Amino acid sequence: MDEKNFTTVKEFILLGFTTNPWLQRVLFYIFLIIYIISLLGNITLISLICSDSRLHIPMYFFIGSLSFLDLWYASVYAPQILVTCISDDKRISFAGCLAQFFFAAGMDYTECCLLAAMAYDRYVAISNPLLYSQAMSPRFCASLVAASYFGGFVNSTIVTSETFTLNFCGDNVIDDFFCDLPPLVKLACDVKESYQAVLYFLLVSNVITPTVFTLASYLFIIAAILKIRSTQGRVKAFSTCGSHLTAVTLYYGSILFIYSRPSTSYALERDKVVSVFYTVVIPLLNPLIYSLRNKDVKDALRKMIEKAVS
Repeated sequence: MDEKNFTTVKEFILLGFTTNPWLQRVLFYIFLIIYIISLLGNITLISLICSDSRLHIPMYFFIGSLSFLDLWYASVYAPQILVTCISDDKRISFAGCLAQFFFAAGMDYTECCLLAAMAYDRYVAISNPLLYSQAMSPRFCASLVAASYFGGFVNSTIVTSETFTLNFCGDNVIDDFFCDLPPLVKLACDVKESYQAVLYFLLVSNVITPTVFTLASYLFIIAAILKIRSTQGRVKAFSTCGSHLTAVTLYYGSILFIYSRPSTSYALERDKVVSVFYTVVIPLLNPLIYSLRNKDVKDALRKMIEKAVS
């Protein structure tokens, strides 16, 4: 690959899901509805946590932080998806693609770390309930969230710089609805082993390590729950972890499915469907998961509605 071919890639073309105009319009309205509900759900959950004093505890601080992250997470992807569905001009500039990739990767890595921090919070709450408030002080909780963002965007800087210095051979058609790693790697002329090593390092440090830490936390949680004598106490203790466990399974599962394979085995059509799930659907599901199964949040929502109506 010569330098000339590399410099000709000034923009990319996003193919999206389909070339059928009617189906594109249908997908546009589906994604628009999902995006609006996702925004409303996460904003409502953040508002409830901020306004109700009963929710001013570490667990809800982390849930609010996750909702804030999902708010921006969905906004990184959804606008571009909507434009790709409805517009005949499916071009995105090289700089625009780089920016979307950077923020998307940063959000991905941050959420992996934040979910691990939430698992640790549940472990402390169940294993040491009397020392919970002291152990999970506001300053410590804020430090965990800040560290998640810092680590997420430092690693995003690494993977973005490594990916966008690849040689793209002059081909600029991305078979996806946003600038994601698998389709970009597919466009590269020659993916060196050093680049693959960087991807594996980031996978281990940002996805597998938080996953192992989360699993270890839940093993300790289960051990702590088994020490509780009453059945009612065990059910109540585990119910506080059910929502988080559901969110962890959905998110880590979809991320590992796409990014834990060698670049040579990427299947873009299949990966595209899974990408929709973790980029668009999960930010919609998270506020529902953490509210529909949570009595405190439902009580706070009912109180807010009654206050607004009266």
